[in-house]
Amino acid sequence: MEVASANIEQVPDGECNDIVTDRDGVLTELDVQNGVLEGRKEFVAPAVGMEFESYDDAYNYYNCYAKEVGFRVRVKNSWFKRNSREKYGAVLCCSSQGFKRIKDVNRLRKETRTGCPAMLRMRLVDSKRWRVLEVTLEHNHLLGAKIYKSIKKVGSGMKRKSQSSSDAEKRTIKLYRALVIDSGVDGTSNLNPTDIRNFPDHPNQLNLKKGDTQAIYNYLCRMQLTNPNFFYLMDLNDDGRLRNVFWMDARCRAACGYFADVIYFDNTYLSNKYEIPLVAFVGINHHGQTVLLGCALLAGETTESYTWLFRAWLTCVSGQFPQTIITDRCKALQSAIAEVFPRCHHRFGLSHIIKKVPEKLGGLRNYDAIRKALIKAVYETLKVIEFEAAWGFMIQRFGVGDHEWLHSLYEDRFRWAPVYLKETFFAGMSAARPGETLSPFFDRYVHKQTPLKEFLDKYELALQKKHKEEALADIESRSSSPTLKTRCSFEFQLSKVYTREIFKNFQFEVEEMYSCFSTTQLHVDGPIIIFLVKERVVVEGNRREIRDYEVLYNRTAGEVRCICSCFNFYGYLCRHALCVLNFNGVEEIPSKYILSRWKKDFKRIYIPDHGSSNADDTDRMQWFNQLYRSALQIVEEGVISLDHYKVALQAFEESLNRVHDVEDKHE
Repeated sequence: MEVASANIEQVPDGECNDIVTDRDGVLTELDVQNGVLEGRKEFVAPAVGMEFESYDDAYNYYNCYAKEVGFRVRVKNSWFKRNSREKYGAVLCCSSQGFKRIKDVNRLRKETRTGCPAMLRMRLVDSKRWRVLEVTLEHNHLLGAKIYKSIKKVGSGMKRKSQSSSDAEKRTIKLYRALVIDSGVDGTSNLNPTDIRNFPDHPNQLNLKKGDTQAIYNYLCRMQLTNPNFFYLMDLNDDGRLRNVFWMDARCRAACGYFADVIYFDNTYLSNKYEIPLVAFVGINHHGQTVLLGCALLAGETTESYTWLFRAWLTCVSGQFPQTIITDRCKALQSAIAEVFPRCHHRFGLSHIIKKVPEKLGGLRNYDAIRKALIKAVYETLKVIEFEAAWGFMIQRFGVGDHEWLHSLYEDRFRWAPVYLKETFFAGMSAARPGETLSPFFDRYVHKQTPLKEFLDKYELALQKKHKEEALADIESRSSSPTLKTRCSFEFQLSKVYTREIFKNFQFEVEEMYSCFSTTQLHVDGPIIIFLVKERVVVEGNRREIRDYEVLYNRTAGEVRCICSCFNFYGYLCRHALCVLNFNGVEEIPSKYILSRWKKDFKRIYIPDHGSSNADDTDRMQWFNQLYRSALQIVEEGVISLDHYKVALQAFEESLNRVHDVEDKHE
């Protein structure tokens, strides 16, 4: 369920505390061991923007909150759809709301109504969740006794149509714990907080230390209040404990609209048992820089947790499936991706596999020779038959046919070996060349012992640094022209189009055309010609050897494909394909091989559209999303220079005035 709430004060680390309340509805921690009040308070109250999976969830939460504060809840109004009788709106209020009717005044029952203004108004929104739209917390009367007892003793207390008493009780516990963030354990458990921390692989709840849940809650509340279009979901187990959390801020959501075609799912910190069970969705922007596309904390490496997370991400991006997703080798991940992203190309990160070679093979007698043979098979073979022959030679020569890791690696070769992945688009994240790696997104901010609270403090700093790097790269790409190194028309053509960093990568391919010394025809089949391009390459020990590359060229279709598959791996044509184009008198690279995602004005010419053309006349959230994306585009263009800034600011002011004019007309 998605749980949103208001800001609360930070609770200090320590032993598990129970909670009591004062007359203002403020929750105060009680030290269980000493039996005295700590004096620290945390405001856990209804807030505009909270969302619940159902009306009953929302009602149970408010009823539970009321019991803690010391008042009773009454349903003031309910609204139903005319045809289906489905409830779509309601107002919950304090039982002291309003006044008795005149004809009831003389009855024997004592007057309890005081015209109390406390209320909560909510409505069913397009996401099929119930959202709190208006809240009044103040009461105009004294509140009842509010000593906090075990939440499991709270009954439903009132007639409920759709739930049994026990079901209502369970859901109340679940929601209340999510909002109060009880990082200890309930009175019915034999465990204590120390016990929980000693079981890091507990599959059904997050492995958090005292104060971590409070830190998560503080962060989510702060972001919800300060970051427009912020999205998060919390997954709770049956005991109401936090199991998984997913979040994506506004910039991440905007980046998904541009760069979610290829995703690297980074579970480095989770799989390597870091202090924080962090995972991240990572993409590549138009400068070749990594960009965050969402974050989560997971209870463990289970199919259940991964499936929940991928569905949460898919919900946040409005069902926009990635083209390729790169992960570590993990059966649980494989199952979850097959279920949630069935049309996605799931590939294993090659750099992860190569990093594990010393660990997995280091104990073998001929380790150095085996490693060398493995690297040669992976990086130097261009055809499947060559890879199979090289792998077979390694297995036979060193007698490692029974090695479990090598055997499993070979079974999975269709997901990681470059020779099998030439039809998969990687946007530069293939790591298909020796030495290339997929580094963790928070590499410089998270270490083995980094506590969660410290990470949440650094999280925004890390993102601000990434955003600044992207903004500076934008300015540099647009304000200066790169220095040309050759007279090749291809270099001149793309110097005007690509961002600075991507152009440097392409420019290197242009320069290396001069290491290709022979381009000849091998086979002709109608308009299709197979060329052979010879290249001198530097190998181990600075030796030079000649390698042959086959390139398919179709003049009619304007198609050129090299056996090295540089275009699919990195998003631009290789030196071998350029040689063939040049050999055939082509002076400009065909447009199909100039990807928009690398262009310096990509965000200007490409506006993500997730159904905005068919906007719902009543869906305000859809309006907000589209307006926010458009406004963010103006913001990013507006920081290029002072002149851009002035124009953008003036445009915003003029737009706001025109919107106010609409309000004036309606009045």
